[in-house]
Amino acid sequence: MSSVPNASALMKIGQLKKPYGIKGWLWVFSETDDRTAIFDMKPWWMKTATGMKPLTVKAWREQGTGIVAQFEQVPDRNVAETMNGVTVWVEQNILPETAEDEYYWSDLISLRVMNEQGEYLGNITEMFETGAHAIMRVAANSDSLDNEERLIPWHKQTVVEVNMAEKTVLVTWQSDY
Repeated sequence: MSSVPNASALMKIGQLKKPYGIKGWLWVFSETDDRTAIFDMKPWWMKTATGMKPLTVKAWREQGTGIVAQFEQVPDRNVAETMNGVTVWVEQNILPETAEDEYYWSDLISLRVMNEQGEYLGNITEMFETGAHAIMRVAANSDSLDNEERLIPWHKQTVVEVNMAEKTVLVTWQSDY
């Protein structure tokens, strides 16, 4: 197994959920567009109270509308009971390159959000999916227009431009929305 990577070189790709059955299987929440693509990314690392530890998939399958997996580090249901909520990470350098207009959510975190009126709304602190589309949570700070937190849809009608060099996102979003 490779040495423990630097935390700044990691990207969160999923989370372990409740146990499934009695043999140590767990439900897996995948944060990848194609939810089963999470199993193509290796090696996995899990974030624990004592640091990053390896997590090795022994078997997995789709179960109903979700995914369940069995891990070398989880021999039975007793251990699985302690794993609910553990986050799953991979090294960023193993991920495929994105297309010109595609971004990994982790690359968007901390970008400055400006609207077309030139107002600084805050920084992206989180990206999450609602079913209809992704949402960016934009948190105010001491330099932003006001103290309002905003939830702005990540949609082609809302996001005008992403400038990774300048670390900014230009949005069609009025400050009083």
